[in-house]
Amino acid sequence: MSSHSQLVELDLTGNVLPGPGVKLLCDGLASPYCKLKTLRLRGCRLSEISCDSLVSALMSNPSHLKHLDMGLNNKLQDSGMKLLCAFLENSESRLKTLRLLECSLTGVACAYLASALKSNPSHLTHLDMSGNNLEDSGVKHLCAFMETPNCKLQKLSLWGCRLSGTSCASIVSALNTNPSLLKHLDLRDNNLQDSDVEQLLDLVESPQFRLQRLRWK
Repeated sequence: MSSHSQLVELDLTGNVLPGPGVKLLCDGLASPYCKLKTLRLRGCRLSEISCDSLVSALMSNPSHLKHLDMGLNNKLQDSGMKLLCAFLENSESRLKTLRLLECSLTGVACAYLASALKSNPSHLTHLDMSGNNLEDSGVKHLCAFMETPNCKLQKLSLWGCRLSGTSCASIVSALNTNPSLLKHLDLRDNNLQDSDVEQLLDLVESPQFRLQRLRWK
């Protein structure tokens, strides 16, 4: 990128990025002239190797990117998430939005993510991990992060993550610890019963909490 680059948003959704394509992208991201704030790589068939290259580039210039969408890359997996967390825990990272829809992640990825965000917690406001097999154990890790005083998460999407009422209880506990958190929570397609979300529905009605929108059916 030249010193006159004004590019702040790049959407490569649905484009298959071969090795040379990823290299060109990463060369641009690593440039000191890069001012990119939004990067969408949804459905680009990224792998752990691609993620490694991407993270290395972002680490060279971490403070500009605010929104990252890597959804629909089912080869990313937990190993790719671990690499991505090296960028997230960088003290200069200012990422606000992270979308990881259907990336073949498990609760292990949540453990990596929670650990990274505890190191650098104050920027991320939107997190989408829908369509991954996170299960209750993964949500428990996320809630441990949500209980930290510097967590600023406002929107959390976890639809289709194989969750039970146990996850609802974990989220309620986290919000009781940090009531200024979530405004929007999406728990659809998790086979939850009315009794599972009863306490969450109570939070929507309480002025003490900021939860405004709860989707679970």
